[in-house]
Amino acid sequence: MKIITVIGSGLIGRSWAMVFASGGFSVKIYDNQPGQAAKAISEVRKQMEELEEAHMLRGELSAMQQLALLSSYDDLAHALEGAFFVQECVFEQLEIKQRVYQDIEHLVGKDVILSSSTSCLVPSSVFANVQNRSRCLVSHPVNPPYYVKLVELVPHPETVATVMDTTHALMTKVGQAPVRLKKEIDGFALNRVQAAVIAESWRLVQDGIISVQDIDLVMSEGLGMRYAFIGPMETMHLNAPEGLEDYMKRYGEGIMRLITSFGPVPDFFCEGAKSIINEMCELIPSGQQHLTARKDRRDQLLMGLAKLKKDH
Repeated sequence: MKIITVIGSGLIGRSWAMVFASGGFSVKIYDNQPGQAAKAISEVRKQMEELEEAHMLRGELSAMQQLALLSSYDDLAHALEGAFFVQECVFEQLEIKQRVYQDIEHLVGKDVILSSSTSCLVPSSVFANVQNRSRCLVSHPVNPPYYVKLVELVPHPETVATVMDTTHALMTKVGQAPVRLKKEIDGFALNRVQAAVIAESWRLVQDGIISVQDIDLVMSEGLGMRYAFIGPMETMHLNAPEGLEDYMKRYGEGIMRLITSFGPVPDFFCEGAKSIINEMCELIPSGQQHLTARKDRRDQLLMGLAKLKKDH
C-alpha cells in the first residue's frame, strides 16, 4: 500500500506527485508522450530544491529522499504495476478521460482505487465506461495543490464507503484537507461557491457600482482575510452573541432581500464584457511576462499563508 500512480505529467500531475512523495509514498508518473514524465521529474526536482531552501518543503523527508520516491514511465502497464491508488490528471475532455479509464481498468486489480482530478466533469460521466464503478471517485484539487490543500472527494453513485474512507485517510496523511461531498453535483462545492462570487462581482462591475480593482480588494482585504481561516458558516456563527440561529434572527431577512435583488446570470461574452476585460488588462497586462510574474507572486503569497496556517 505504498505505491501511487499519477497519470499525466502536467502541472496538476506534477503537483500531485510532490504531495504524495511528501507523505512518503512511491510515485510512478506516467505520460503517453515519450520523455514527458522524465521531464516532469526534472521540473519537480527544481521545485523541491527551491522549497527546501525556503524551508517550505512539505513532509519529514528531505528533497533528495522525496525525489528518490519518484519514477517516470512511458508504458502504462509498467506504471500501474503494484499501485493501490491511481490519480488521473489528463486533459479536461470527457472522451479522453473515459478512454484512459478503459485502458487502466484492464491493467489493475479490482481493489485499486481510481481517482480523477477533474474540476468540471461529474463522476457518473467520467467513469461511465468503467465496469467496476464502486472503486471510482473524483479527488478535485485546488490549483496549486501544493500550497492550497483543499481536496473535494466526490463519489460516483456506485462508490462504496470504504473507497471514500481510504481516500480521505490518504489525503489527510499527505497533508491535504479533504472534504466529502455526499453526492455528485455539477461544479462540486468549491466551483459553485466560486461561481456565485464571480457572478455577483461581475454584475457589480458591469452595472457601474464598483471598479475591477476595488471588487478584488473587497475579497483580498475583506472577506478573504477571515475566509482564509474560517468559512462562511462559522463566520455567521461567531458574528452574533448567541450563534448561528441568533444571526439569522437578526440578519436573515436582510440577506434574503439582497439575494432576491441579484441580477440575471451575466453574459461573459457580450459587448459590455470587453470593458471589464480591458479594465483588468490595464491593471495587469495579459502578456505572458506580466501574467507569469503575478502567478509567481501569487504562489509566494500562498506559500506564506500556508506556513502561517500551519503554525497556527
